Formats: sequence, C-alpha cells, structure tokens
Amino acid sequence: MSQTPRIAFLASPAEEAQQALAALTDRHGGTTPEQADVLCALGGDGFMLQTLHRHGGLGKPVYGMKLGTVGFLMNQYRGDDLLERISAAEPAKLRPLEMQALTESGATITSLAYNEVSLLRQTRQAAHVCIDLNGQTRLPELICDGVLTATPAGSTAYNFSAHGPILPLGSQTIALTPIAPFRPRRWRGAILKADTEIRFRVLDPYKRPVSATADSHEVRDVVEVTIRESRDRTITLLFDPEHNLEERILSEQFMV
Repeated sequence: MSQTPRIAFLASPAEEAQQALAALTDRHGGTTPEQADVLCALGGDGFMLQTLHRHGGLGKPVYGMKLGTVGFLMNQYRGDDLLERISAAEPAKLRPLEMQALTESGATITSLAYNEVSLLRQTRQAAHVCIDLNGQTRLPELICDGVLTATPAGSTAYNFSAHGPILPLGSQTIALTPIAPFRPRRWRGAILKADTEIRFRVLDPYKRPVSATADSHEVRDVVEVTIRESRDRTITLLFDPEHNLEERILSEQFMV
C-alpha cells in the first residue's frame, strides 16, 4: 500500500453514513474501488457484507467504520485520524464459503458466503435433511427448522444464536449447526476442518420445501446444497489494534 493510500469511500443509505461519506470525501478525496488501495465501508455489518460481495473480487483490503445497528466487523467511527488508523491497522484474512444449490426446477445457483450458508424450512412443516461429509453420509435424516454452516468470522452471528460454537479466527475450521432440531433432538452439530465438503440433501422437497441462503442471497425450493471453502478467494479486513477481530471473537466467548 502506498504511503498515502487512495481510498474508495462506500456508505450505506442511512443518513448518518451518508453524512460521514460527504465529510470524509471532502477531507480525503475519493476514488473508485477499482483504482483504490483500500476500501472504507461506512455502515453496519450488513453493509460490510454487501461491500465484500460487490467488491471482494478486487482483492483490496477493507477498513470498516460503524455507522449502523451492528458493527462486529467494523471499527469505531472517527473522522479525524483515518490515515493514521489505516496505517496502523491489523489485517484479518478471511476465506468465504462457496454454495452451490440445485433447485427443483433443475437450476444450479452459486454464491459466496462470508458469514454462513443456512437452510430453512419454507412452510409450517419441519425440514428433513440428509448430511454428507466428503461424500459419506454422516446423518441420514435431520428433522429440524434448518441447518447452517458458518465461517469463524460468522460464527458469532446467526450460528451463535442457534447455540453453535464460536470458532477462533485462523483455526481453519467451520461450524455445522442445526436450527431447532427435533430428531435427533440432542444433536448439537459439529466442528469440521475448513476443507470439508458438506452436502445437504433435502428429503421430500415437494412436501417439505427448503430454501438456502448464502449471507443475504436466498435460493428457494432447493433439493441439494453443496458447501466448501473457497480455494481462490480471500479478503482482508483491517482493524484497529485495540479492536482486532481475533480479540473480539475471543471476548464473545466470555460475555455473560
């Protein structure tokens, strides 16, 4: 990164974020994401995920500042010392999950997930799902509201709310977590190696339809969903040293 980095400022539609965008652009100038050295995302975690999905392929580091309701992936907002903060920031490299979903109509839809891929029942009836790991059936039938696979960065979000484990950053693991399991009732999920290929096969998809969601990208009426860690996509988030992502994930495990 150059001594004075070229910054592309990106903001959510929220009024506070738009005001910060105008102030920071006036002070530091601005450029396009393609020409920037670093992207600066202004908003909450939802907007950060949007930024990663839209611009993650550029390979540019992303420094986020919280101007939204949730900011686990963001730094605190301050407008006066941005260049110094970016210069001192610590990188966190994340590798997303790749979802490939096959629908009842025969379409194959792919998407990336930086937080999690979740399967959810579409109707009042519980979903029946078979779980294969690396081509071997491990759970012939899970009766549940849903099931999800989370990255370490996403393990503190929906996964944790579903009583899944919090995974240390850099642990090269992913979480497999049921959502309101009915049978087997006491199955709490699993922690898997990051290179594990997970395949969910929906049993009786016409009577018990299921949707799949990669972060915010939903696919309806899926019959089979394959998930694996991306082999060729990584993104770098930048964090203030006192609020680095590894420390935040660790601290979440001791909150009461």
